[in-house]
Amino acid sequence: MQALDEKIDRLRTIVRGYGSALVAFSGGADSALVLKIAVDELGARSRGLIAVSPTLARREQEAARAFATAVGALLDVVASHELERPGFAANPTDRCYHCKAELLEIARPHADRLGLAEVLLGTNLDDLGDHRPGLAAARERGARSPLVEAGMTKAEVREASRRLGLTTWDKPQLACLSSRFPYGTAITPERLERVDRFEEGLHDLGFRQLRVRFHDQVARVELEESELLRGFEQRREIVALGRAVGFVFVTLDLVGFRSGAMNEGLAPIPGARLTTLGRRGG
Repeated sequence: MQALDEKIDRLRTIVRGYGSALVAFSGGADSALVLKIAVDELGARSRGLIAVSPTLARREQEAARAFATAVGALLDVVASHELERPGFAANPTDRCYHCKAELLEIARPHADRLGLAEVLLGTNLDDLGDHRPGLAAARERGARSPLVEAGMTKAEVREASRRLGLTTWDKPQLACLSSRFPYGTAITPERLERVDRFEEGLHDLGFRQLRVRFHDQVARVELEESELLRGFEQRREIVALGRAVGFVFVTLDLVGFRSGAMNEGLAPIPGARLTTLGRRGG
């Protein structure tokens, strides 16, 4: 794939051109590729930064640290307090704006203290077409998105990562735990903990791509379409996991996993049934 080779070279050139950079690293495939390229092209003039809060699953924290070590990246771990920001915990439709603002208001001063010129995000070209208020916060605060600048889609990020031997190349799509709550449903540390523990239990059962959506007493479990039958077969174990963390009812979403499920109610979707069934991603 010559076109992809050219985009990888372009990505390297772009990152090298920054001179120095702090990579906001979540542990997902996109920011993992950015971190790897930053290490390759900038060496000691690059660092990763992971912001830890109740909205980040414990499993992801551990995986992110391990990945940074594996690629030789220096990684700074800092506390994030987005739950304390007005407008975040109430979970409005622009919640992600407040989350990204919190991250960058930590990352930019941190980069300045280290003498690093740019703050880099893992936004890819496909992200620009979704409901992502966080993009506005990133633009306002001057963060750079090298994958967008290089014109790389999510599929190209994964293939480039595979070629580079990164373990994240086929990692399931990530999203912070606050995305499990319908807009307008308050986000609290206790609720985040319940969702995190439930998802951790599902991963331990062997399910890979999943979400536990919080609906008060009801947990709506999204599994990959290929795992729905196994989910039904293991329904007793799944129900037990949900009840152990305080849910009264546990349901299995027959549509299956799809990215941005909580955005589906924001506006009517033409041909909703066929469109929803065909969606894939994180």
